[in-house]
Amino acid sequence: MHKKMKGAVLPGNETAILMEFNIPKPGNGQVLIKIMASGICGSDISYIWRGHKSFEGMDGPAYKGVISGHEPAGLVIQIGDGVSRINVGDRVLVYHIAGCGQCVNCRSGYDISCHGPHAAYGWQRNGGHSEYVLAEERSVIPLPQSLSFEDGALVSCGFGTAYEGLLRAQVNGSDTLFISGIGPVGLAVAMLGKAMGVRRIVGSDISEARLNLASNLRLISAGVLNSENTVSEAIKANNGNHFSVSVDCSGSRLGRTNALRATAEWGRVALLGEGNDLLIDVSDTLLHRHMTIHASWVTSIPRMEQLTHHLVNWDIHPDLIITDRFTLKDIDTAYKLAGSGQSGKICIVDEANQN
Repeated sequence: MHKKMKGAVLPGNETAILMEFNIPKPGNGQVLIKIMASGICGSDISYIWRGHKSFEGMDGPAYKGVISGHEPAGLVIQIGDGVSRINVGDRVLVYHIAGCGQCVNCRSGYDISCHGPHAAYGWQRNGGHSEYVLAEERSVIPLPQSLSFEDGALVSCGFGTAYEGLLRAQVNGSDTLFISGIGPVGLAVAMLGKAMGVRRIVGSDISEARLNLASNLRLISAGVLNSENTVSEAIKANNGNHFSVSVDCSGSRLGRTNALRATAEWGRVALLGEGNDLLIDVSDTLLHRHMTIHASWVTSIPRMEQLTHHLVNWDIHPDLIITDRFTLKDIDTAYKLAGSGQSGKICIVDEANQN
């Protein structure tokens, strides 16, 4: 194996730069993974690519100049001492936060909300937009043979996030579902909601191209292009009824407002989209309609692994929503397309794995 590898970094000026790095060696409890597929996430765009932003409680920007990408899947090629669950040759995906393993959230598998020392792949430690990634065994989830590496990459963030939100909202076959923002996470919500039994799904977005994609993939019953009449048009598409469940994936004030106002009395709302704020009339929209709101951030390691098994049993493939595939040499072009907000999911793939 060569001693050097290529990896992408994000300066924060709407470019992605390919650089050379040493191939790491796995230490105690670590595995080295050959990357076969790695997605670009909306948070990569809004929090890093467009400019380095921070989160509450962080000192400086959240991104620390490491190799980008927190949605990797691939083949384990080396293991370090103390690794007992994962073997060389295993097909895996990587949960994108390496937590302390000791705090109350890590002990329940929610490393995303770790209160101790932690690092996110592609944010504070090297991530998946590279030829190899060094991962903690704790972060690694086996990928069933019937799922593609691209399926695994999409599960590792977007589909895991969608699944958690739908579980929090207790979605079932008696529900109708409104999705505000039908980008990659919204498409994941639609695909999983349909698999969980929902038969009436209406999506809204500012992009006609994304609505057309969702319709062509038969993931939504109807699509509504955002306007001042978004809510009334969505209700009209639901046979004149408000929705029992709404999910916001837009991360915008207007998108969240639309999700809340489209929801029926006693309805449930899941907020999944990052960024911006929420401004709503509490009494009329929330209190008087007995609404339940779930704010949800990614998912847990056990639930992510559970999702991989559900995908096999449901016979569905997240890679259906991929519209564009690039190799590492075209990483800058890939990020620019992702930043346009007009595509489905974009995935960086190994040259030998490119479809």
